[in-house]
This record gives sequence, C-alpha cells and structure tokens, in this order.
Amino acid sequence: IKGIRSFSPDNEYIIEFYKPLTIVVGSNGAGKTTIIECLRNATTGELPPNTRQGQGFVHDPKVAGETEVKAQIKLSFKTATGQPIYVTRSFQLTQKKTALQFKSLDAVLSCRNRNTGQRESVTYRCADLDRMVPTLMGVSKAVLENVIFVHQEESNWPLAEGKVLKEKFDDIFAATKY
Repeated sequence: IKGIRSFSPDNEYIIEFYKPLTIVVGSNGAGKTTIIECLRNATTGELPPNTRQGQGFVHDPKVAGETEVKAQIKLSFKTATGQPIYVTRSFQLTQKKTALQFKSLDAVLSCRNRNTGQRESVTYRCADLDRMVPTLMGVSKAVLENVIFVHQEESNWPLAEGKVLKEKFDDIFAATKY
C-alpha cells in the first residue's frame, strides 16, 4: 500500500497475511480499515463508501505538502491451482485551485507463463479485471463485496427489507444464473 489514506505516499507498506488467520490490531486512525478497503479495491475495483468518488481514498496532497499524490495498491495471491497472480491498481489525487481531482491511472493483472517463465500482463483496457480477479480467486465479486470485504457502514444489509435482502442473496448465490 502506498499513498492510500493514512499510508504515506513516500513509503511502500507491505502487509503479509498468514494462514489460517491474520489479526490486524492498532489504534484509531492507524489504517486497519484502510487495509481491508485496499484489499476490496484490489479484488473488485470498488472504492469505499463516502470517499467522494475516490478523493477521500488517496492520501491528501495538502497533508503531504504536495499538489499531487500518486497512490498504489499491489496484491499478490495464488489461484486454486497455485499460480501466483499480481494485481496492481494506481491512482492520482491532484489539488486544483478550488477542488481535488481523483483519477484512476492504471489497473494491471500479471502472472508468469508456466511454459516460458516470462511475465505476462493484461490491463483494464484489454480485460475486465473487476470480473477476472474474483474468478481467479475462486469466489464471486458479490461474495467479496458483501461478505468478505463488506465495509462497516454497509454491514447491516442482512437486516434490510425483504426485497433488498433477496437481491443480495440472489447476487451472492448467483441465483439469477439458474
């Protein structure tokens, strides 16, 4: 993680998750929620709620003493077949005269070709990474968004009215596919 919320744009922070469980502990504002939001963004492409279309997701340029901050999330994971996959998403937040301007710069999925050993990459321009990454992880985007990486502000969806609840369950269990 680099340049996302409380994570400085000057340093790269590497967080390693161990099997079977990793517990993230820290004081308020240390970045616990940001870690989960970065995982969600890397896997689904979704920005956290209430970030003003990304402006509140990237480290504030004023705090950094800059007019522009570049941020990046890198995620590596292994598919069900054990193939290492790397996802990189890059962003930029620029302080204009009167407002902040957020821009998604790039999204890349890369891996090593098992036959040649060479690194192969695909960008968001060529493929729908937001659909590919969950598939490679062996889980649906709906499960990632609504169960695994559900934001605390959206976590009360199981208490929603019947219609909303049915839509969520249909999405999670892919009921509309059948």
